Amino acid sequence: MNMISKIDADGVEKSGAVERFRKLNPWQKGGLIAAPLALLAAGATFANNDAPAMAAPPPPTVEVAQPLVGQVNEWDDYVGRFEPSRSVEVRPRVSGAVTAVHFTDGAVVAKGQLLFTIDSRPFAAALAEARAGLAGAQSELALANADLGRANRLLDVEAVSKSDVDRLQARVRAAGAAVAAAQARVRARALDMEFTQVRAPIGGQISDRRVDAGNLVSAGEGAGGTLLTTINALDPIYFAFDGSEALFLKNKRAKQAGAAPSAVEVRLQDEGEYRWKGALDFTDNTLDPRSGTMRGRAVLRNPGLFLTPGMFGNMRLSSGGVADALMVPDSAIQTDQARKLVLVVAADGTVSTKPVVLGPVVNGLRIVRSGLAAKDRVVISGTQMAMPGGKVQTKAGKIAPVIAPAGPASNAPTTGEATMAR
Repeated sequence: MNMISKIDADGVEKSGAVERFRKLNPWQKGGLIAAPLALLAAGATFANNDAPAMAAPPPPTVEVAQPLVGQVNEWDDYVGRFEPSRSVEVRPRVSGAVTAVHFTDGAVVAKGQLLFTIDSRPFAAALAEARAGLAGAQSELALANADLGRANRLLDVEAVSKSDVDRLQARVRAAGAAVAAAQARVRARALDMEFTQVRAPIGGQISDRRVDAGNLVSAGEGAGGTLLTTINALDPIYFAFDGSEALFLKNKRAKQAGAAPSAVEVRLQDEGEYRWKGALDFTDNTLDPRSGTMRGRAVLRNPGLFLTPGMFGNMRLSSGGVADALMVPDSAIQTDQARKLVLVVAADGTVSTKPVVLGPVVNGLRIVRSGLAAKDRVVISGTQMAMPGGKVQTKAGKIAPVIAPAGPASNAPTTGEATMAR
């Protein structure tokens, strides 16, 4: 068979096959089409069964540790100002010319130390006059007593009348009263002489002199007298502040229970440590109805007189003494809307959350007041990989306090803090 014959035969055969396919019903056509597809699917299934299955990823690894247990002192923070424990305005008690000033401005003076001298010559003359008057009154009294004695002796022989004796007795009493008045005038003039020397009524640091020698000063009641200088008692010194009603109630209940005054510590604006120690000694008897605060006062020792009235300071007041506390890093604290949470891991690796109540920060660690147990395993690293309800692998970590170096004080307001108990 030649090539042309073969092509013709193939064409005839293909055209016959197409004609036979057209004569099949739809169900027969579908079967012919589905059979190859089924064979392809079966081949793919066998191929998939022969491929190895993909392994699930391992659970993430987080670092866990039990909370640090320690004793801490909790403090409430306040801002206040130093005040002198006593303050006196020195004014003259007699009028006159200042003849001398006996102190250096800003010096520390002792009680009774001589500060100013006022010209005493007018008062010396007045004192001499009063003493002369006293001598005259005493002479009159002596004469009256002598006359009364003679009359009493003559009365026995009826040489004088009873009325004359009565007049002599009255004269003696009048002379005695005149002597008493003269003695009072002498004491008053002597006091004036003493007041010409103005002495320090209290010990403390004195201000500058307000008058110089040669000036006339006048005595008077209150502000009517000339102001010479002021003296502030600085050891001890007061620290005044405004506290909340909660502090007022706590202090009242502590006093009722017989507790000792609450300890306070103060640092200045340029200090990093609370180096000034004292105790709360006064709370006012009235709360301010507008602000709901009350005035409080602490007393501190100031032996070097470094603390000065008017200086600002940050004070912390012991809020409960020494107590046991659980501490975790701040990074372990999660926030869920208004709640604070920590992630804990069970023995089987399951992660769960625990709502907690937080306290202040001490040595870089956050105090947990409630909601956490000492044996809980807290996630301290890898919290972003730990999902509540999921599984994790754990590695042991350690919670340790972070002692920050002392530096300049921060002026940012705070609500409370704590320190490790020693």
